Amino acid sequence: MTQTIPFMTNDVRAIRGAMLNFSADPFVAEDPAHCWRYESDAIVVMSAGKITAVGPATQLLPTLGDVPLSTYPHGLILPGFIDAHVHYAQIPMVAAYGQQLIDWLNRYTFVTEQRFTDAEFARAVAKVFLREQWRHGVTSSVVYGTVYPQSVDVLFEEASKHNMRIMAGKVCMDRNAPTPLLDTAQSAYDDSKQLIERWHGQGRSEYVITPRFAPTSSPAQLHLLGQLAAEYPDVLIQSHVSENRGEVAWVSELFADLPDYTAVYEHYGLLRARSIYGHGIHLSERELRAFHDRNAAIAHCPTSNFFLGSGSFNVLHAKSKHRPVHVALATDLGAGTSFSMLQTMNEAYKAAQVCGTPYPAPYYFYLATLGAAKALGLANKIGRIDVGMEADLVVLNTHATPYLDYRLSFADSLEELLFVLMMLGDDRTVAETYVAGVPLKGSEVQAA
Repeated sequence: MTQTIPFMTNDVRAIRGAMLNFSADPFVAEDPAHCWRYESDAIVVMSAGKITAVGPATQLLPTLGDVPLSTYPHGLILPGFIDAHVHYAQIPMVAAYGQQLIDWLNRYTFVTEQRFTDAEFARAVAKVFLREQWRHGVTSSVVYGTVYPQSVDVLFEEASKHNMRIMAGKVCMDRNAPTPLLDTAQSAYDDSKQLIERWHGQGRSEYVITPRFAPTSSPAQLHLLGQLAAEYPDVLIQSHVSENRGEVAWVSELFADLPDYTAVYEHYGLLRARSIYGHGIHLSERELRAFHDRNAAIAHCPTSNFFLGSGSFNVLHAKSKHRPVHVALATDLGAGTSFSMLQTMNEAYKAAQVCGTPYPAPYYFYLATLGAAKALGLANKIGRIDVGMEADLVVLNTHATPYLDYRLSFADSLEELLFVLMMLGDDRTVAETYVAGVPLKGSEVQAA
């Protein structure tokens, strides 16, 4: 059914094409096919950064009047992709050869991140990062800065120029890293609190409390970050958990009085709703139950997991109906190897195959849209195409390349179309990215 709300400003625009929208979690639904809706010819109307009307083109065309309408004859309109775990400061080192997690951090990551003492260097990286996100259809992301507060300031400043929903935080680590990258327990608390006061809730900016991972934070630092989380219960929390077996063993040595990796975050008050932890490959049943009970989320980072040889996260196991855990899809650049959420879906499918638990194509798109929004506690703002939601959209071009066009001529179902898009698609497949109703990729569209 078409819904409308009054247009409040004169900056109205509309787009037309096929549309796919999600309404519920197919992993846990009794009838997964009812969790999404496909419209072969739809119109989405946007004004003042919000969706003001959505429905079949036949119903909405007579209501548009002189509203500018961009038509995508081979387009598939989706909620904008949400990247739930990404290190913008690492994009200068994507595709750094060799090493597993700990050695990779020491050899590449910690060296690169020291350059972010220079705010203008950080700003230049932030601009490239945001540009690439838009080129790949990403409209919101959960981002790690570096230990230096200015690395977060410049990212928020650049994203705010385009009214982008960015969630980001200063990395906190006071041990087991090079001296120039260390803060202290108190400075991590103080710097993070100042950044919260400066940025959280300003426009579409959200702050994220960000201990890098348990081995680089002392008990004293984790205690103070847990205190900060208690002071700001609506602020997101992000970190890493159970990415690599060597890392898991290291955590058991550093926190020998606690039963497992997840228990570290539980103990310090950092596992709760609106907390999201990258990887989670080697979590025990007790840990998955803790994630479920505390309404916490896991960011699935398949390209990174394969690149560092960490393992394959089993999404179906995490989403088991007896204790489903929120899961969101994520690129995890710079161990991740692509800005593309389509290519990330590609690798997620391979991870599911390795685990022996593949799932249908629409589920992957759910993890990158409404599933991620639910994981972040933002399903009332992003992740769906509905009246009143923020106007973050991606339009995919099913004719983007000659071979994609050819291959899809043989697709006989929505599921096959989506599967081919996620296996063969990349930045060329993104026709346009709308952030708060404004096109940012800049691809040509056909005027209606």
